Amino acid sequence: MHGIYYFTGMKRSFILLALALLSGIGLQAQSLNKDSLLLQLGSQSEDSNKAKTLYHLSMIYEKSDLDSASLYLEKLRSLSQQLNYLRGQYLYYERKTVVSFTNGDFTLAMEEARKGLELAKQMNNAGFEIVMLNNIAICYEYTGKFQEQLDYTLRVKKKIEDTKDSAKMSGLYHGLSNVYSNLGQNRKSVDCALFSIELYEKYKKTNHYINRVYAGLGQSYEALGITDSAEIAYSKGITESIRLNDRFAEGTLYKFVTHLYAALGKYNEMLDMANRGLRLAKELKSRHLEASALYNIAAASFYNNQNATAKQYIHQAIRIAEEDSLRANLQDSYKLLSYIEAKNGNHQSAAFAIGKADSLQQASLNEEVANSAADLEKKYETEKKEAQIALQAASIKQKNIINYILIGSAIGLLVIIILIYLNYRNKQQLQQQRIGELETEKQLLATQSLLKGQEDERSRLAKDLHDGLGGLLSGVKLQLGAMKGNVILTEENSRSFNNALSKLDESISEMRRVAHNMMPEALINLGLQQALQDYCDGLSESQSFQINGEFHGLEQRMHPSEEVVVYRIVQELLNNAVKHSGATVILAQVMRQENKLTITVEDNGKGFNKEQLNFYDSAGFRNIQSRVNYLRGQIDIQSVPGKGTAIYIECIIENNG
Repeated sequence: MHGIYYFTGMKRSFILLALALLSGIGLQAQSLNKDSLLLQLGSQSEDSNKAKTLYHLSMIYEKSDLDSASLYLEKLRSLSQQLNYLRGQYLYYERKTVVSFTNGDFTLAMEEARKGLELAKQMNNAGFEIVMLNNIAICYEYTGKFQEQLDYTLRVKKKIEDTKDSAKMSGLYHGLSNVYSNLGQNRKSVDCALFSIELYEKYKKTNHYINRVYAGLGQSYEALGITDSAEIAYSKGITESIRLNDRFAEGTLYKFVTHLYAALGKYNEMLDMANRGLRLAKELKSRHLEASALYNIAAASFYNNQNATAKQYIHQAIRIAEEDSLRANLQDSYKLLSYIEAKNGNHQSAAFAIGKADSLQQASLNEEVANSAADLEKKYETEKKEAQIALQAASIKQKNIINYILIGSAIGLLVIIILIYLNYRNKQQLQQQRIGELETEKQLLATQSLLKGQEDERSRLAKDLHDGLGGLLSGVKLQLGAMKGNVILTEENSRSFNNALSKLDESISEMRRVAHNMMPEALINLGLQQALQDYCDGLSESQSFQINGEFHGLEQRMHPSEEVVVYRIVQELLNNAVKHSGATVILAQVMRQENKLTITVEDNGKGFNKEQLNFYDSAGFRNIQSRVNYLRGQIDIQSVPGKGTAIYIECIIENNG
C-alpha cells in the first residue's frame, strides 16, 4: 500500500529550494534585523542606499511572506528605474525570480531570469551572470528540460572557473547535484551534494542556502535506498532552515520527511511531521504547501486505519487543489480518496475517484505530449529560421564583399584622380612660382641696371663738374685775382669786384657740394661708415636739429654698388626727415652682422598718417623701395601723428671683404 503515497509532484517540489543559491550580493541581509531595516527605511532619502534596504527586506520576507517580498521588490524596481540605478534593477530581477519560483509561477521566473541575465551582460558583471545562469538552469529543471538544465549549469561552471571565484563552487556543485538527480544518476548527485557541503564549510559566508543542499542530499539518499542517511540529511536541512528563517524550505522539508516515514512505515512519526507541515503552511498562507500537508495527514490517517479522518482531510486537500488548479496534488488526492472509499466499501465512489485521477493523469500526459510537440515544432521552426538566417547572412556577406570591392575600387579611383589633380596643381604652382621668381629676378636685374646706370651717370656728372666746370671756375678766380692787383679801380668798382669774387667762391663751393652729393669721395676712398658719418655731420652743421649716427660692423667693405645703394637709402631717409618731420633729434643707425644689414632712421617729429598722405605712392618712397628690393630686403614704417616716425629696413648682402 505504500506505493500510493508518493504523489506525482514530489521530486519537482524540491526544485524551488535551489533557486538563487549563487546570489552574490546583499546576503548579509540574513544577519540584519527586520525591525531595524524597517526603521532605517523610514528615514532614508530616495537614493541607492534606500534601494539596498528594500533589497535586504525582500530577501528576508521571501522566506516567510511572499506578498510583502513582492511589495518591497516593486518599490525597489520603481526607485531603481527613477534613479537609473542599474545595480538596483538587476537586484530586482534576481529576487523577483526567486519570489516567482517560490510562488509556483515558473514562466514568470524564467522571464525575469532572462531579463536579469541580459542586464548582467550589459553591466559586464560576471558574478551577476553566474546567478542568472543558475536560475535559468533551475527553471529548465522544473519544466523537465534536463539537457538544457545541464547546459546552463555547465555554463555556470565555466564562468566560475574563468573568474577563479572558488567561493561560488559550493552553489555550483549544488546545481550539478540536482542535474544528476534528474538524470537518474543519484550516486553522482550525492557526491556533488557532499562536495558542496564541504565547500560551504570552507566558505560559510557565500552560501546561505545550505539547508537546501541538505534537502537535495536527502532526496538522493532516499532514491538510493539509504534511508538512514536520508533521514539525517533531512534533519540537518530542517535545523539549518530554522536557523536561516527559511520557512518555505522548512515546510517543504517536512513534506520530504513525511514521505520518508511513509516509506519506512513510521506512520505516527509521519502524522506528526504532516501536522507540523500543516501548521507552518497556514502561517505562511501557502496554499500548495497546505494542500500537500492535508494530503499527508490523510495518508497517515489511512495507514493508521482512521478512514473517517483520512476522508475529511483528503476532501480539504481536493478543495484547495481544485481552487488553485494544483493538478498534481489533485491527481494524487483523488487516487488516495479511491483507496479510502474502496476500504470503506464504497466501490462506486472509489471508481469515480480513480476515474478522476486517471483523467487528470491523461490530461497531464496530453499536456506533456502537446508541450513536447510544441517544443519540437518550435525547435524545428527555430532551426528553419536559423538556416534561413544563415543563408541570408551568407547572401548579405557576399553582397557586402561585392559592395566593399566596388566601394574600394571607387575610392581607389577617386584617390588616383585626386593624386593626379594634386600633382597637376603642384606642377602649376611650381611653374607659377618659377615664373614669379623669374619675373622677380628680371625686375631685380632691371632695378640693378637702372641703379647702376644712375650711379654711373652721377659719377660721370660729378667728375665733369669737378674736373671741368670746377677747373674753369678756379682758373677764372685766379685770373680775376691777378687783375685786381694790376687794375686801378674806384672804391665803388672795387666793392663790386670783390662781391663778384665772393659770388665766384660761393659758386665753386656749391659746385663742389653738388659733385660730392652725386658721388661722395669719402664713400669711394674711406668706405661707407665714414661717408655716412660725414654726411650726417655736414647735414646737421649749424642747424636747429641734431643727427645721431650709429654705425657698427661696417669696417669690412661691401660691394661698391651695395655701398652706394645703402648710402642713397640713408641719404634719402635723412633728407625726408629734415624736410618734412620738423624733428629736433634724428637717429641714423646702420648695423651689419655677417650678411645681414639693418638700417634704422627715427625722428621725434610730427609724424604722419600713411594712408591719408598716400605715402606709398610718393616718388621718394618708390625710390627707397626700389633700392631695398635691390638689396633683397624688407621695409617697415611706423608713424603716428604727433609722435614721430620710425623706419626699419632689413637686407641681405653679399660678403665681399
